[in-house]
Amino acid sequence: MNNEQLLDLVKQMTLEEKTAQLLQLTANFYEGTNVEGQITGPMEEMGITEQSVDASGSILGLSGAQAIIDVQQAYMKKSRLGIPLLFMADVVHGFKTIFPIPLAIGCSWDTDLAEKSAEIAARESAVSGLHVTFAPMVDLVRDPRWGRVMETTGEDPYLNSLFSAAFVRGYQGDSLKDEPDRLAACVKHFAAYGAAEGGRDYNTVDMSERNLREYYLPAYKAALDAGVEMVMASFNTVDGIPASGNEKLMRDILRDEWGFDGVLISDWASIREMIAHGAAEDDREAAYRAIRAGVDIEMMTPCYVSHLPELIQSGEVEEKLIDEAVLRILQLKEKLGLFDNPIRAADPERESEIVFSKEHRQVSYELATKSAVLLKNENGVLPLQPEANVALIGPFAQSEDILGWWSCEGVKEDAVKLGSALQERLHDGQVHIAQGSGVHTITAEQIAEALETASKADLIVLALGEDAEMSGEGGSRTDIRLPAAQLELVKQLKATGKPIASVIFNGRPLDLHGLFEESDAVLEAWFPGSEGGAAIADVLTGVVNPSARLTMSFPQSVGQIPVYYNHFNTGRPLNPEKTEERYVSKYIDSPNEPLLPFGYGLSYTTFEYGDLEVSSQEMTANQPISIQVRVTNTGQRAGVETVQLYVRDVSGEVVRPMRELKGYAKLALAPGESGTATFSLNEKQLRYHHSDLSYRSDKGTFQIFVGPNSRDTLESTFKLV
Repeated sequence: MNNEQLLDLVKQMTLEEKTAQLLQLTANFYEGTNVEGQITGPMEEMGITEQSVDASGSILGLSGAQAIIDVQQAYMKKSRLGIPLLFMADVVHGFKTIFPIPLAIGCSWDTDLAEKSAEIAARESAVSGLHVTFAPMVDLVRDPRWGRVMETTGEDPYLNSLFSAAFVRGYQGDSLKDEPDRLAACVKHFAAYGAAEGGRDYNTVDMSERNLREYYLPAYKAALDAGVEMVMASFNTVDGIPASGNEKLMRDILRDEWGFDGVLISDWASIREMIAHGAAEDDREAAYRAIRAGVDIEMMTPCYVSHLPELIQSGEVEEKLIDEAVLRILQLKEKLGLFDNPIRAADPERESEIVFSKEHRQVSYELATKSAVLLKNENGVLPLQPEANVALIGPFAQSEDILGWWSCEGVKEDAVKLGSALQERLHDGQVHIAQGSGVHTITAEQIAEALETASKADLIVLALGEDAEMSGEGGSRTDIRLPAAQLELVKQLKATGKPIASVIFNGRPLDLHGLFEESDAVLEAWFPGSEGGAAIADVLTGVVNPSARLTMSFPQSVGQIPVYYNHFNTGRPLNPEKTEERYVSKYIDSPNEPLLPFGYGLSYTTFEYGDLEVSSQEMTANQPISIQVRVTNTGQRAGVETVQLYVRDVSGEVVRPMRELKGYAKLALAPGESGTATFSLNEKQLRYHHSDLSYRSDKGTFQIFVGPNSRDTLESTFKLV
């Protein structure tokens, strides 16, 4: 259908049919889902009529090719105008082939592989009947207490923007109609959900508009520039107004300023939640505020279907607002080719061939190897030698709980376990396995077994971490250390005097005290996905040389939070050489700096940086500068070095961060080989939002920093004239 035909279709719809198109429900409301006794109960609970269900526009959370075919066919038989359903789901880091959590994917600094993971997730989802994924989540985060940090790619707006665009490209391809194995992407959560106070999920967000535009909005804009089809409103308030009813955010910025003409959807029940926020008195007012803000689809509450008709009839809401929303939904259905083929790519036979295929699992494996960050490695403990005699101890030694939150159709039992994989690889040596403790509990018997197992080995590998329920949505924590039971296990095994290499499986940066100092080596595995055990075993044994870099700082303690690399200076900055000074900005019981900074990560080889070369000491609006550094692999193994470029505006109209990432280059170097990382820096990259919200640069002195992370860098300067 062309746009004129879609407009004609809107004209043919009754007001009730139009408002029903704006309703999204879960699958148990619909015929064909084989969920006995579930249809009438939810309808009565939500106050939704059978007529609204029959005319609704989209379904949340159903998957499986045959199930979706059945529901779509049953729905189409009842559809007066032949308008098909949209099927949506949270395909966050894989459908059934589960990739590492997005925070881990960010640590790969590999946008091409991130794009490939989204393409595979789309292929598996589409053949299983889905049309839309609620991804990518691009919220910038600085607080690891928030459980949903596992869904983001970190604390930097530039890097987040690169991954945001890569995920959108992977999900959507070049044409949804011509590529039925792709999904429409939905960027979330607009806006600034990652800044919830205290790291507590769904909590208040309050910041200046300048701060919002400078750090939190860029990654959403990058998704829009990449052509994302949908945007999801966040749960939180922005400037005192819940996002789902925030006209400035949704109409002024998203629609008018950025020109977004796609579908805007609420998060689960967030329109009705305006009542709890105190921004609406009842469902009627919530519907009024949300439709005026431009929210097209209401997820899992009946405010629209129950009250939009009367709001239109009373003249409080113009019917054209509903017409615009319906048209956007119909346009998305047309882009997906659903009017021509309501079943689209759903195919039970292809589903059995494509989903969780060997080819897809191989990409999951590769991404997991590139996402594991080596945080510490003293005395050459890692990699493990083929003849090593190892005790693998800990609640994750043979755990299947390594997929992480939002693992969609992933099955824990399908995950490759670390212990099994390590035994396969150390066939010349020995691997003795003991659980040692539970995730949260430990017994005297477990300690005794762990000590006996350790006595048989020359080296201990500890497999520790969070279970999946400890992060993700609703998974906020005030104490982000490992559970006490696991720290007790570390203490007991440290007393044996044997070398310890620790592997941690988790969904957030942790306070590593009680583990970091007691371990000779620490490998951050995150939740690595379906092939996690194989990937981590290959990193431990040196089949793969780790190359990942942190995209969130690891704090010294929870008391430092938020701690992030691109912070401002103060009027009384701490001089690291005069730590005894009192009247400066510091803690009296902790360093200011994080335990591990943004961009940090080790390798099994070593790299040496040559002198930093800058092409000119002056930059103009029309003349960029070139920055080069020579890097040499001075170790015995081939490795990949991620060379990072940071800039500081020394004096701005608004205070500027101490460092800002402006680029990075990956150098794959053989032992003894040298390579050159080259960067081009131009005036546009120096622009920022001033106090009047204008976006421009300041003339003056700038510092350049180049190195393997945000802390350990070479320095130079130039002037913008």
